[in-house]
Amino acid sequence: MFKRKMHEELLEAAKGYPVVTLMGPRQSGKTTLVKEAFPDKHYVNLERLHIRELANNDPEGFLDDYPKGAILDEIQAAPHLLSSIQARVDESKKKGEFILTGSHQMALHEAISQSLAGRTAILNLLPLSLEELQVVGFEKSLDDLLFEGSYPAVQSEQLNPTKTYANYVATYLERDIRKLMQVHNIGLFEKFLILIASRIGQILNKESLAGEVGVDAKTIGNWLSILEACYIIYRLHPYFENFGKRVIKSPKIYFCDVGLASYLLGIENRNQISRDPLRGNLVENLVVMELMKARFNRGLDPRLYFYQVSGRTEVDLIFQRGRELVPIEIKSSKTFNSSFLQGIKKFQKIAESRTTDSFLVYAGDEETNVQGTQLINFRNSYQIVQ
Repeated sequence: MFKRKMHEELLEAAKGYPVVTLMGPRQSGKTTLVKEAFPDKHYVNLERLHIRELANNDPEGFLDDYPKGAILDEIQAAPHLLSSIQARVDESKKKGEFILTGSHQMALHEAISQSLAGRTAILNLLPLSLEELQVVGFEKSLDDLLFEGSYPAVQSEQLNPTKTYANYVATYLERDIRKLMQVHNIGLFEKFLILIASRIGQILNKESLAGEVGVDAKTIGNWLSILEACYIIYRLHPYFENFGKRVIKSPKIYFCDVGLASYLLGIENRNQISRDPLRGNLVENLVVMELMKARFNRGLDPRLYFYQVSGRTEVDLIFQRGRELVPIEIKSSKTFNSSFLQGIKKFQKIAESRTTDSFLVYAGDEETNVQGTQLINFRNSYQIVQ
């Protein structure tokens, strides 16, 4: 149903590299995309037990069955294949021979750096973007988007978001967490998930989280790393440059899908969204991830940061475009207020001539230039980073 923006980038990468690795959260549409992009390639699901055992026990014999290459889904399940793939592509020198997918950054990046460095393009596919939804006529309200999120199955099959995300946490998330590290008390881990959902867009304080969850700060750090490795959360780092100010150096936390965050906050219907005290945080999460998707879909690094000075001057996002720094403010309001521009103006004074463009992303429909800052509706926010 959905034409993914990354489709052309995936084909282009296969023209330049012998291996293309597509990474992203479970159920984000990786398998569907690679099958559509490479319909003539054999497809192999490495999560099927008997196939995984064959691949791990006899990598060479396994690959002999696919002399023209293949799509190998969830490659982290059979990491021993990577060395054999390296040898084969070095010998054949064919472009686009193997297409790999994976949902664990930590395990896969380490294995790729050892075996496929310089031989693979790495792309990241997140759930559907607003642009992809609009192309097929899915015109959702802002509250609908915050409640439903953008996983393809939720949108295409009109699944109940609350039940879908409950199953997602119970199956994929908890299963992957247990694979990556031993979580002794799943109840504490679930409490931790809810707490970080309540801290969307806030400066990360591991010690505070540790105290509330009832574990030590090292455990919190490990859990955060695992969630990031599984594409559940994204740590937005601060922009740091010596502007003569005391700049905050801890990251902020966002969820890769805002619908999952809404579920963890206990939101069970779209009517609750409008009166939830964290609605503004959820809108910020939505926009941050839209800009991330726009960059990832073009095969580019995000180059997105935030800027905060000792609790005073704050800009929600800084997009680094070469030497230029583009400040971006995000508001959930439909009505413009000149106070929304305060952070941008302060940052422009600090960064001086390096901020020729600035943007205010909001829920209003009027897109115009106010005092040198471009107002833009959240649905079109992807245009900022193109």
